[in-house]
Amino acid sequence: MDINRTMDVFHALSQETRLKVFRLLVKSGPDGLQAGEIARKVEAPQNTVSTHLALLARAGLVQGTRRGREIIYSPQLSAIHDLVLFLTQECCDGRPELCGPLVDELTQPIYGKKKMNHRFYNVLFLCTGNSARSILAEAIMNRHGKGRFKAYSAGSHPTGKVNSFAADLLKRLNYPTDNLRSKNWDEFDRPDAPDLDFVFTVCDDAAGEICPVWPGQPMTAHWGVPDPAAVEGTSAEKSLAFSDAYRQLENRIDCFVSLPLNTIDRLSLKQRLDEIGKNQLTIA
Repeated sequence: MDINRTMDVFHALSQETRLKVFRLLVKSGPDGLQAGEIARKVEAPQNTVSTHLALLARAGLVQGTRRGREIIYSPQLSAIHDLVLFLTQECCDGRPELCGPLVDELTQPIYGKKKMNHRFYNVLFLCTGNSARSILAEAIMNRHGKGRFKAYSAGSHPTGKVNSFAADLLKRLNYPTDNLRSKNWDEFDRPDAPDLDFVFTVCDDAAGEICPVWPGQPMTAHWGVPDPAAVEGTSAEKSLAFSDAYRQLENRIDCFVSLPLNTIDRLSLKQRLDEIGKNQLTIA
C-alpha cells in the first residue's frame, strides 16, 4: 500500500456513518449485507448509505457483488491488513519492539509461535441449554480433532441434563458419553478454567447474549444450527432432526480442523471461521 492509497482509506473511514457501515460489514462477515439492510441497521437514508458504500468501494474497503436483482456488500479485510503493514513498515525509528506485538497480532500465524508448546487447542461450544447441539459438537470435535483439539461445551441457561436423543445418537455412533453433561458457561469464566483458543456459538439465542470475558482471548464465530430439540412429531422425526444437526456440525468441524493454524494470520482465520458458519468453506 502506498501513501495515496493510505490516504484514500483514512478518508473513507473519517466520516461517522461510513465508519459505522464498514464496522457493520466486518461484523456481518463474508456473506455481506444488502444496501437497504445496511441503511436500516445504521439508521441512515438508503441513498446516503449508497453514496457512502460507493466511496468505501473506491477505497478498496468493501466490494459489491450482484446476486439476482440485488447488490450485496461485503468487507475487504485485506485493505486493513495492508494498512497496518504500511503504518508499521518502518516502525518506531528502529525500535520495532514498541509496535511489534501489533504487527504480530495481525500478520503472523496466530498459533505458530504462541502455541508451539501447547498440546491442545481448547475449543468451547456454546448453546442456551447445553443439552443437544453443543453436546454433539463437543463429542464430534474430541473425536475428529485427533489429539490436537480439546473440546468443551456449556450453556447460558443449561437444562442440567443431556437430551436423550442426542445421547442415543452418539451411543449409536460409538461415541463415549459418560463425561458429557449440561453445565453453565460460568465454569469457563473461573481462574482455574482452561485458556480458550476458540469459542463457537451453535444457536442464535446464545450468539445474541452477552458472554463472559473468556480467559485466553479466544477467536469467536457463530455456527448456528437449527434446534433439533424443538422439532415436534414422532420419535423417528425427532431422531432425523438430530441426525441432520449432527451432519451439519460434523461438516463444519471437519472444515475447521483442516485449517492451517500454524501458518494463518488472525484476519484470514476470522474470515474462514465465519465462512464455515455460513457453510461457504469446504475441505481442501
